[in-house]
Amino acid sequence: MTALAELRERAEQILAEVEKAVVGKRGPLELILLALLSDGHVLLEDYPGLAKTLIARSFAQATSLRFARIQFTPDLMPGDVTGSQIFDQRTTEFVFRPGPVFANLLLSDEINRAPPKTQAALLEAMQERQVTIDNTTHRLEPPFLVLATQNPIEYEGTYPLPEAQLDRFLVRISVGYPERDDEIEMLERRLQRGVDDVELEPVIDGPTLVELQRSLEQVHVSDAIEGYVVDLVTATRESRRLAVGASPRGSIALLKLSRAKAALSGRDFVTPEDVKAVAVPALAHRLMVRPELWVQRLRGEDVVAEALETVPTPPAEDSGLRAAEA
Repeated sequence: MTALAELRERAEQILAEVEKAVVGKRGPLELILLALLSDGHVLLEDYPGLAKTLIARSFAQATSLRFARIQFTPDLMPGDVTGSQIFDQRTTEFVFRPGPVFANLLLSDEINRAPPKTQAALLEAMQERQVTIDNTTHRLEPPFLVLATQNPIEYEGTYPLPEAQLDRFLVRISVGYPERDDEIEMLERRLQRGVDDVELEPVIDGPTLVELQRSLEQVHVSDAIEGYVVDLVTATRESRRLAVGASPRGSIALLKLSRAKAALSGRDFVTPEDVKAVAVPALAHRLMVRPELWVQRLRGEDVVAEALETVPTPPAEDSGLRAAEA
């Protein structure tokens, strides 16, 4: 079995396991898995009670990742996230006590409720996979993935994430309310179990996830697809409705997610459809709408959708030919 074939099989097993706990949300769950396989962080933005915390815990169980949760509150301090130096009276020396950030999958619950100083404690960890305290750098064991949640309707007592931190999330995803039949099935499963908690079986472990992440490097990206990715990002920068377009980090995010999407579809090359499937969750949260248009409820998603319609799509067969030549 090739590495990409194993990735697809493992991915299907992980999704099947997570769907034992989360009903009827295949699309958002697949996007989260794409981000995990792409070694990227996820921002879940949706209303309370839509299984955001359950999703994070379920993925941790299915992948055997060391899981930690931080409930962000206004009084949370940076040391509560990263850890701190503690004076040991027995040895008369300062010793480092790691914080919850030293995990494989970190759930940052209601991240926008903590002040900017505490939010910033995650910046170095998310980008460099390390934590620096008192001039000492502590590496985070791979894989290190942040799954953050925030409520889009409550603004009192919150601190909006700065653009620099939003840009470090590979994707922003909304779960949405379940369909009627899915919600009925959710109730039936609860009655059958007799308990609230759902026990999931581990499918892979941390080192295996790292290997699956590396196997995505085998997915070929043609020159035409590279140009298409750059053209989409450039279209957001040139939009007159935006104050700030997507950064080069957005181009890299779109590339990585497209490769993961192709691998889950059973291909070793990226097509334009792969790029289109992940463009909105990969780019929309990186855009700043002009202030005078924000009141018209213009969203980053609308600008990305417009770019997808206006930017010429390279021929799919051209992508396949280039992949075959490679």
